[in-house]
Amino acid sequence: MLLENKNAVVYGGGGAIGGAVARTFAREGASVFLAGRTLAPLDAVAEEISAAGGVAETAQVDALDEQAVEAHADAVVAKAGGIDVSFNAIAIRDVQGIALVEISQEDFTAPIVTGTTTHFLTARAAARRMIEQGSGVILTLSASAAASASSPEPWLGMGGFGVACAAIEAFSRSLAGEVGPRGVRVVCLRPHGIPETWRGNQGEGGGKTREVFQALMEEGTLLRRLPTLAEVANVAAFMASDQANAMTATVANLTCGAIVD
Repeated sequence: MLLENKNAVVYGGGGAIGGAVARTFAREGASVFLAGRTLAPLDAVAEEISAAGGVAETAQVDALDEQAVEAHADAVVAKAGGIDVSFNAIAIRDVQGIALVEISQEDFTAPIVTGTTTHFLTARAAARRMIEQGSGVILTLSASAAASASSPEPWLGMGGFGVACAAIEAFSRSLAGEVGPRGVRVVCLRPHGIPETWRGNQGEGGGKTREVFQALMEEGTLLRRLPTLAEVANVAAFMASDQANAMTATVANLTCGAIVD
C-alpha cells in the first residue's frame, strides 16, 4: 500500500474531491483525519472508510480560521504522533458567467482571498509540524483555469477563479522552496473540469446545455475526455507516497491534455 502507516489530514473531506481522495488515502493504508465546516458529510465519508476496513476520524474545522486550523493540527499530532500528508480540497466561493469588465470587486476577489487564505493557513500548519519531524507532503489544489487551455471559450467569464488557481500554484512553489531543505515536499494538483463534481446547472447558460458544454471541454483536450474523480484521487495518493519522493515544487497536470506543459 502506498500510504501505509501515514497520517493524512484532508480539509474539505466531505466534498466530492476531498471525499474521493480521503477514501483513496485510506485504501492505501493511511489513517485519515477529515476536517470541514459541516460534520454530516464528513461523517458519511468516514463511515464508508470504516466499512471498507480503513481508519478515519472527523472534526469540525473552519479552514479559514487560523486558530481552528492550528488547534486541529495540534490535536492530530497529539493523537497520531505526526502529520505525514496534508491536502486542502475546500470549495472556494466563486462567481462565474460575468465578464471581467462587469463583475464587482467583491465577486472578483472572493475566490482569490478564500483560496489563498485557506491554502496558506492549512499548508503553514502542516509545514510547521512536518519540519519538526523532517518529512511530509503538502498537497494543494488548483484547476486548469490557472493556465491557458487549448480552447479558450470554456474559460470566458471565470471571474477571479483562474487568478485564484494561479495564486495557489505560485504559493505552492514558493513554499516548496522554503521547506524542501527540511524534508517536506509540496505538490499542486491541477485537474480540468471533473463532471462528477459539477453542480446541477454547471455549464448551462450562454445558449449551451450541460451536454454541449461538456462536449466542448472534451474537444479541447488531447485525450478528448475529462478526468474522473478516481483518477485525481489516485494521483493524489501517488504524489503523497514515497514513490514520488523526487517530486516537489511542481504541478500535477490532470487536464487530459487541455493544458500542454
